[in-house]
Amino acid sequence: MKTLNLVLKKKWFDMIASGEKKEEYREIKPLYAKKFLGHNTMLNPFFIVRFRHGYSADAPSMSFLIDSISVGAAKPEWSDNWKGNVFIIKLGTRL
Repeated sequence: MKTLNLVLKKKWFDMIASGEKKEEYREIKPLYAKKFLGHNTMLNPFFIVRFRHGYSADAPSMSFLIDSISVGAAKPEWSDNWKGNVFIIKLGTRL
């Protein structure tokens, strides 16, 4: 299965780990547009998202099935009050 690897700040990592935060956001930039859209018109070429807290080899990590990837407004409490549209990665079952 194709896995999306993302690094998170501790605050967001902990909120996702506790089950409080059910989606992750990424700014609409060429990097993520290429990852999520590629040459297809549909979003979500990934099946799993793996979150890491830090870049070291032994950084804590967790993985989830991805329910969907869409474009929309971020929830203020889960995004430091981000304004404008973002990619929304809706999390499914924790693996």
